Amino acid sequence: MKKYILLLTLFASFIAKAQDTPITAFLEKWENSKNYLVEMAEAMPEDKYSFKPTERQKTFQEQLLHIKQNMDWLSSTYFSKEEKDAKKVSYTTKAAVIKAITEAFDNTAAIIKKASPEELKEVVKFFAGPKTKLQILNLLQDHVTHHRGQLIVYLNLNDVKPPRYRGW
Repeated sequence: MKKYILLLTLFASFIAKAQDTPITAFLEKWENSKNYLVEMAEAMPEDKYSFKPTERQKTFQEQLLHIKQNMDWLSSTYFSKEEKDAKKVSYTTKAAVIKAITEAFDNTAAIIKKASPEELKEVVKFFAGPKTKLQILNLLQDHVTHHRGQLIVYLNLNDVKPPRYRGW
């Protein structure tokens, strides 16, 4: 009986991996990325949201909102068929920023879930030259990672211990 259960478990694992696509792999990592960034946003005291290491850099809050705006732009421009309302919203509290970040991650995930693997091969116009939608998908995650790395420095400079890393 134990051998039978082990074989079924291995078979189920094999099937799950066989069904793994760039989209499902992205969505799993995207959820982890959201949770990791939200933990960072929660760790920074609200009175430090205006902190910036140098005059040339964004504040902690501006970094978070830049990440959000990039997610909104890339996902809606390259993966959504719906027209977006371009409302200018002001986020004045830590809670509002965290809510906006969480919603941006969730909205992006909902948009990407509707994409097909074939759609990822489509070439689109991008300011850095023609890119496939798969490249745009990778850029979504890479951009978050880039700025999240900066935020780790912001936390450390304020004696705030960053959350434990997880990159999966």
